Amino acid sequence: MRLSRYFLPVLKETPADAQIVSHRLMLRAGMIKQTSAGIYSWLPLGFKVLRKIENIVHDEQIKAGHIPMQMPTLQSADLWRESGRYDGYGQEMLRMKDRHDRDMLFSPTAEELFTDVFRSYVRSYKDLPLTLYQIQWKFRDEVRPRFGVMRGREFYMKDGYNFDLTKEDALHAYNRHLVSYLRTYERMGLQAIPMRADSGPIGGDDTHEFLVLADTGESEVFYDAEITDLTFGDREIDFADKEQCQAVLEEFTSRYARTDETHDEAVYNEIPEERRRVARGIEVGQIFYFGTKYSEAMGATVQDADGNKVPVHMGSHGIGVSRLLGAIIEASHDENGIIWPEGVTPFHVGIVNLKQGDEETDGACESLYAELVAAGFEPLYDDRKERAGAKFATMDLIGLPWRITIGPRGLKNGVVELTSRRTGESEELSPEAAVQKIKEIYAKHPDPKGL
Repeated sequence: MRLSRYFLPVLKETPADAQIVSHRLMLRAGMIKQTSAGIYSWLPLGFKVLRKIENIVHDEQIKAGHIPMQMPTLQSADLWRESGRYDGYGQEMLRMKDRHDRDMLFSPTAEELFTDVFRSYVRSYKDLPLTLYQIQWKFRDEVRPRFGVMRGREFYMKDGYNFDLTKEDALHAYNRHLVSYLRTYERMGLQAIPMRADSGPIGGDDTHEFLVLADTGESEVFYDAEITDLTFGDREIDFADKEQCQAVLEEFTSRYARTDETHDEAVYNEIPEERRRVARGIEVGQIFYFGTKYSEAMGATVQDADGNKVPVHMGSHGIGVSRLLGAIIEASHDENGIIWPEGVTPFHVGIVNLKQGDEETDGACESLYAELVAAGFEPLYDDRKERAGAKFATMDLIGLPWRITIGPRGLKNGVVELTSRRTGESEELSPEAAVQKIKEIYAKHPDPKGL
């Protein structure tokens, strides 16, 4: 993409009502525009990152054996009355009536819809295990929406639902989701710590939240410092292997890590004092096992091997896709702007032309741009007739992890400058070597395929 042809409405001034870094930078970088309280239009740059995150989630869910589908955003109140949650959910649910005076709601979550699909088509234990998921817009009418996409009313979310014959099978689905979530977050350059949490209106006894440590987090968290040394890395996992998945769960949850809602001071004090940590965290996902709560209420049963009708064991598993943009920025920025991890960057590399209109410099930029495109990359070429300082400021603000700068002085020596946004370090390379370096960097961060 050439910046002269792109829609990137960057702001020089920070809007006064933006309270946290991610909100300020998303507005300044032209990623979002507020349309009403807690509701945003996703502009091209923000939309590209949103899609990158969504596709990573799809990749890892599909690898874990989960099946994507799509539910409507508007739901009938009848299903929620059937499950017993319609009256109890609270004012966060946006309720409405259609033209025939039928009670409807804008989906805050979709346990009822997925359970209804399951009970309509699945009859036998032979069809289990089954995990279905979607990535869909949700709406919760927060009383005080704030912090941009971190606590909005409309948000983009992956929600998945497992259906299993036994509790043992359902807990394996729980473990499978924990493993897939660890892989998902690490691909985005995040360390998201699974913490024992409260189930809230979803219900259930077994639940972990995944939290990214950040000063602006809405939750106070207590944890053993040893947990921050854990990484999933490049290890291979067989998602059908119950023992292997259980071992990962134990590895990542055996150390103390809890939100303030489930914090146990006595257990926490058993940790050596030098390892006790209190911080704030941003929730970016949660997994639940809630047994037969919904299947019994809504008649989601299968015939077991003995011919008996039994309710299935269920769990639900969410990732805040749109919320993750804010979390990544909170975890990865400096005073000049965003620093995107390679896994989610909207463009792989920025190209800055230091002397637009100079025949040799223009030609070198065009040649490098074409070579990167031919190699399968998406470069963002700043071909505007702007001073160099303005071009560098834009690149720093929008946070592309790598920048190639081309000017007459370097070209006389046959080199361009490759700069890391994260470290600020630069090196002079031939154009060919710069392209090769970009290839090597992104070989470790392949673009997600998505669906």
